[in-house]
Amino acid sequence: MALLERHDTGGIAHLRMAAPERLNALSDGMLAALQAECDALAEDRETRVVILSGAGKAFCAGHDLREMTEGRQAEDGGRAYYADLFARCSRLMQSLRALPQPVIAQVHGIATAAGCQLVATCDMAVAAEGTRFGVNGVNIGLFCSTPMVALSRNVAPKQAFEMLTTGEFVEAGRAREIGLVNRVVPEEALEAETRALAELVASKLGAAVKIGKRAFYDQAGLPLEEAYRLTGEVMVENMLWRDTEEGIAAFLEKRKPDWA
Repeated sequence: MALLERHDTGGIAHLRMAAPERLNALSDGMLAALQAECDALAEDRETRVVILSGAGKAFCAGHDLREMTEGRQAEDGGRAYYADLFARCSRLMQSLRALPQPVIAQVHGIATAAGCQLVATCDMAVAAEGTRFGVNGVNIGLFCSTPMVALSRNVAPKQAFEMLTTGEFVEAGRAREIGLVNRVVPEEALEAETRALAELVASKLGAAVKIGKRAFYDQAGLPLEEAYRLTGEVMVENMLWRDTEEGIAAFLEKRKPDWA
């Protein structure tokens, strides 16, 4: 049975992690499957939005601790395996961020450690009521250093540090307050609400969303003057497109744009 399922409709690719018996843990196999889909989506010109969800009772419980324990049996105590594991995980997170399509996490149950990192890495997130988020590695003596990278880029430093050092869970409503998720909806409406958000984004000019996503992250780490210089150049490029000209004309003429 495939660890990752993909279903495409209306320009939206829905990726579902399908290892519910392991709470969709980021095993070696799951990391490989997710990376393969990211590599494919990076070259996909038809897909406008990506939804990422998990099967069963949880979104994702983080790394597979059983596999991590087995890795310690190597002659070097697991150093090479762990270095490779976290490098592969980091590559996946960066690949998700670099995708031209916006990625929406559809979250339920729990999202812990690297699972919480996955939510923080996605461009948007919709959570079911009752979902719990945590970077709980500190509870077993393992500080969630790599999940910290994505988490600290989503929420305020003091909130992130509290989560990392206490290992306590954050409920869905609190996750929305601190910026980890966009929306919290009843569990029975989770799929429909996530789909509605994806369809809304997919209805926009895809090229504009693509260039905008790249600029959004590129400008975030720049000083103010450089950020304005970069985004000004992006807007010039965007304004020169035929479809942007058509979009402006359609707005002024109160009609739907005829995008190519």
